[in-house]
Amino acid sequence: MEKSKIYVAIMAGGIGSRFWPQSRLSKPKQFLDILGVGKTLLQMTYERFLKICPKENIYIVTNEAYRELTQQQLPDIDDGQILGEPLRRNTGPCIAYISAKINALQDDANMVVAPSDHLIMNEDLFVDDIRKALDFVDKKDCLITLGIKPTRPDTGYGYIQYLENKGDKGVYKVKTFTEKPTYEIAKSFLESGDFLWNSGMFIWKVRNILKAFKKHLPEMYDIFMDGKKVYNTPEEKAFIKKSYALCTNISIDYAIMEKANNVSVIPSDFGWSDLGTWASLYEKYDKDYLGNAVSGKNVMIYDSSNCMVMVPENKLVVLEGLEDYIVVDAEDTLLICRKSNEQEIKQITTDIKRKLGDEFL
Repeated sequence: MEKSKIYVAIMAGGIGSRFWPQSRLSKPKQFLDILGVGKTLLQMTYERFLKICPKENIYIVTNEAYRELTQQQLPDIDDGQILGEPLRRNTGPCIAYISAKINALQDDANMVVAPSDHLIMNEDLFVDDIRKALDFVDKKDCLITLGIKPTRPDTGYGYIQYLENKGDKGVYKVKTFTEKPTYEIAKSFLESGDFLWNSGMFIWKVRNILKAFKKHLPEMYDIFMDGKKVYNTPEEKAFIKKSYALCTNISIDYAIMEKANNVSVIPSDFGWSDLGTWASLYEKYDKDYLGNAVSGKNVMIYDSSNCMVMVPENKLVVLEGLEDYIVVDAEDTLLICRKSNEQEIKQITTDIKRKLGDEFL
């Protein structure tokens, strides 16, 4: 397939509240070098997709407030490749917007949509799966998602059930989507062997995802297709500001993927993590002989095990008698939380906003 007809949309507008207090409203986790490798998650994602298409075909969809941050971290892309969302409206409007914009450029385009903050350990396998999906959607009216083989009964992920007897070159028909099940249900999914984690990465022909919007979310389709004449012109920004105010807050999963009857999945195993929680980051960090993952030069540990510790380089931090804890010092904020309770962090940030406003968020 010609690389010129491949486009990539990187979604970088989230606030990463479950990674608080490192992830802040002013600088969410996709703009952080949270892995300690010298590159931010956004930079790593961008470089990964340079293997798929030309740099001018990569678009970053983010909140307008992060435009300057995006430009600083990705100096190789033009300002026109940064799509600033005026409001947070989840992934539905975000994908409708970029799809309509790319359709105005090239009506035979194929597109990859991916979050900006995921970790991919085996990039060669990842690129192979993306190319396989692109070749498939170029020939068939099909919406493809990449599914990850689950390794544990995680309740923080959505699950995809697929039909093993309905496969075509490693692409399988999706039977059901299930959002964030209970632990017992997640355990039964893992044991059944025909469920995958929903990675949140999608591949399709642009005109086919627009057709799906027209069928399942016609109001949103009309909102963004009305801008066909203003896309890629100076009038686009004003049009989008007006359009987002009319959009419902909905994810692409609820809006399209759970309803459409032409969804398929590629079972993938390229070392994926959505880095959605401190525990998922803990899994990727090197650990000492007691299982402690530490970021910080002056951390002294006594009688403590299996902790995730992230503190400033110049701060002396002493841990004594802690087991399975998250300890994160972000200068003006200190979080000490049991790893088993980390799903509460999102609720904690909501409480902070209610009591103290945005100062510590």
